[in-house]
Amino acid sequence: MKQGIHPEYRPVVFRDASAGSAFLTRSTRTSEKTVTWEDGREYPVIDVEVSSASHPFYTGTAKVLDTAGRVERFRRRYGSRSAAEGAGAADAPTSAASAEATAGGPR
Repeated sequence: MKQGIHPEYRPVVFRDASAGSAFLTRSTRTSEKTVTWEDGREYPVIDVEVSSASHPFYTGTAKVLDTAGRVERFRRRYGSRSAAEGAGAADAPTSAASAEATAGGPR
C-alpha cells in the first residue's frame, strides 16, 4: 500500500439515536464528538438513524409484502404475456424447419 494516502482506521462508536444502543467498531469515519465507552476510553461517536437494533428486519417487526397481489396488479396493468405471444405467433413462418429450430431441434 502507498503510505500517506489512506485515512486512519481506528475504533469508533456508532450510536443509534432511535434505539438508544451503541456499538464499538473500527472505521475511517471521523467525528468531532466523543463519548466515554465502557472500557473508560474516549472514542469518536457517529450518530446513525438506523442500525441492527432498530431496523425492522433485524427486530422482527418487518411487514410481509403481498407479492401475489403485486403480480396480479402487474398483469392487470400490462396484460398477460400469453396474449402478446399469441399475436406474434400469427406472424411467424409455419415451415417444419423453423418449427424444429424453435423447439430445439428434431426429437
